[in-house]
Amino acid sequence: MGGFKGFAKKYFLAIATLVALAVVVTLWALGSPAARWVATGYVSVIILITAVDMVKSLLRGNFGLDILAVVAMVASLLVGEYIAATIIALMLTGGEALEDYAASRAQRELTALVDRAPDTAHCITSSDSDALAAADALASAADHDLEAAGLGLVDVPVTDVEVGDVLLVRPSEVVPVDAELLDDHASVDEASLTGEPLPLSKTRGEKLMSGSINGHTAIRVRAVATADDSQYQRIVQLVREAEQQQAPTVRVADRFAVPFTIVSLLVAAVAWWLSGDPVRFAEVLVLATPCPLLIGAPVAFMGGMSRASRLGVIVKGGATLEALSRVNSAAFDKTGTVTFGHPRIERILPAEGFEENRLLQVTATAEQFSSHVLADGIVQEAQERGLEMVEAHDASEIATNGVSAVVDGQDVRVGKKTFIEEIVGEVAQPELQASQTAVYISVSEKLAGIIIMADEVREEAAGTIEALRGLGVNSVALLTGDNQASADSVGQHIGITDIAGNLLPEDKVRRITEMKQPTLMVGDGINDAPVLAAAGVGVAMGARGASAASESADAVITREDISLVARAVDVGKWTYQVAITAILIGIALSLGLMGFAAFGFIPATIGALLQEVVDLACILYALRALGGPDRVSRFLPQRNATNRDQALI
Repeated sequence: MGGFKGFAKKYFLAIATLVALAVVVTLWALGSPAARWVATGYVSVIILITAVDMVKSLLRGNFGLDILAVVAMVASLLVGEYIAATIIALMLTGGEALEDYAASRAQRELTALVDRAPDTAHCITSSDSDALAAADALASAADHDLEAAGLGLVDVPVTDVEVGDVLLVRPSEVVPVDAELLDDHASVDEASLTGEPLPLSKTRGEKLMSGSINGHTAIRVRAVATADDSQYQRIVQLVREAEQQQAPTVRVADRFAVPFTIVSLLVAAVAWWLSGDPVRFAEVLVLATPCPLLIGAPVAFMGGMSRASRLGVIVKGGATLEALSRVNSAAFDKTGTVTFGHPRIERILPAEGFEENRLLQVTATAEQFSSHVLADGIVQEAQERGLEMVEAHDASEIATNGVSAVVDGQDVRVGKKTFIEEIVGEVAQPELQASQTAVYISVSEKLAGIIIMADEVREEAAGTIEALRGLGVNSVALLTGDNQASADSVGQHIGITDIAGNLLPEDKVRRITEMKQPTLMVGDGINDAPVLAAAGVGVAMGARGASAASESADAVITREDISLVARAVDVGKWTYQVAITAILIGIALSLGLMGFAAFGFIPATIGALLQEVVDLACILYALRALGGPDRVSRFLPQRNATNRDQALI
C-alpha cells in the first residue's frame, strides 16, 4: 500500500490527468456541457503549472517543447477542442513521468551505494587498560556484556575513528572502516564489494573490508585504517566525484524544439494574416501539437530497454541507450570481464631451496589476507592438497601490488613482479600465454618461487571487439590493475593494442577521461566502480550478483557473455535511429497537415482527429525499437551466435 501511495504522490499529475480525461470523455459521451468546463478548468491548471516551469527553464537557458505544448493547449481550448487539449495535457504530464522514472531508475543503485556508507561507529571505551584485554574472551559483544567487562560504548562519527580503535559491529550492520576481527569467528556478506553471493566465514585476525555487512552475531573489530583511507569510503568518494563530472543529457526531442516551434507559429501566423480569420491560427496549431515529439522518443527508448532486457542487459534509462548510440571508444577491465575471473594454478616454480608444497602452503597462508581474485585460486589449491594454514600475523594488503605477512616467523610477500623486486632485486619473468598470470613470492627477502595461474579468456571476447569496431567503435583499450605482461598477452590475444597494466582505480578514471568521448567502460568488482561512473556509459558484468560495479554502472549484463556489450551498443544505435525517425515522421506529417489547414481545408475538429492519427503512426513506428537487425552474431563463435535477437520490424 505504501508503495502505491509513493507512486501516486510522485506521478500525481500524470494520474490526475488520466482521470480528468476519463471524466471529460464520459461527460462528452453523455452529452453534458460540463465536459467543456471540466476540461477547460483542468487544462488551465496544467497550462499554469507548465508555464511556471517553462519560465524557470528559460531562465536557466533551456528551451524545450513545453512552450509549444502550452500554445497547443491554449489553441485547442480556444477552438473548442477540449478533449484534444486534455489529451495534449496527458501526453505532456505522462512524458514527464516517463522521463522522471527513467532518471530515478538510473540513479537508484548508485544512490544506494553512497547511502550504504555508515555515518557512525560504535566505539568501545574503557577507563582502565586491563578491561579491554579481559573482554577479549567475549565471543559476542552485546551491550550488557560490555558493561559487565568494565567497558563503555560510545557512538562517534565514522570520520573520527582512528587506527587502533576497538569497535562493536552489531548484527546486520555495515563494517564502518577497514578492520581486523578480534572475535574467534564471524560471518560477513561482501556481495556489494566483490559480488560473492554467499556469506564468508572470517576468523580472528582476518581483515574485514569496510562496506561488508555483518552476520547475525555482534562482533568486535580493531580499526586498521581511518574512514578516508578505508576501501569502501575511497570508492564512494571517487564515484561521487565522477558522477558530478558527467554532463547532463538533453532529451532527444528538445533538439527539434526551437525549429519546430518557430515553423509552427510562423505557419499559423501567416494563415491568420492571409485569411484575416483568427480561427485559422487555432486550426493550424491544433495540428502542431508536439505529441509525436513528446511521446515518440520515450516509446522508442522504452522499447529499446525492453529489447536489451530480453537479451540479458539491464539498461537503467533511455539516456543510456542514447549514449550507447554515440559511443566512439571503449575500454575493458581484464580479470572477470575479458576473462572469466576464476583463475586456477597451472604450474608452481619453486626457487632453489624451496619445496613445491611448502611454497604453496606459505603463499596460501599469506593470501588468506588478500581480497584479490587470484588469492582465492591459491587458497583453494592448498585446501585441495590438504595443506593446513600455518601461523601468520601482521598481514597487510597493498592495493594492486600484493600482500605481506609474517608467516611462521618469516617475512613473506606475495604479489606482482615489481612488488617482489622491491626487496629481492630484478626477477626473470617466465614466458606467459594469453590466459596466464604470474604470482611472485619472496620469503625472508629472497625469491621463493613463482606460481603460474590461468584465467580463461572468454571465447567471445575477440569477436566482441571486432563487432564493436563494426559498429563504429574504433578505439578499444584494455585497462587493468594486473601486471603489464599479463595485460599485453590477453590484449593481443583478443585484438586490442592499446593496453595499460598496473593501474590504480584513479589511473583508470584518468585514462577513460583522456579517451575520445563519449566512452564505454566495461568492468566488474568494486575497483571498477569509479571508472564506470566516470565513463560516458558504464557497463558492469553482473551475472554473479550485485556488486559495487553494478551499482555505479549505467547498464548491467546479467549473463556470462561479454558479447552482450556489443549487442547493447547495437540496440542503442538502432533505438536512437528509430526514435529520430519517429520524430521526423511526426514533424513531416504535422507540417504537411498544417499546410492544408493554413488554406482552410482542415477544420479544427477534423484536425484534432488527424493529429491523433499522426500520434498513432509515430508510436507504431517507435515500437520498432522492440526489435531490430542483428549486426553482432556474424563476428562471434557459433555457440554465441545462436543467442540471436529476432528482429521485429
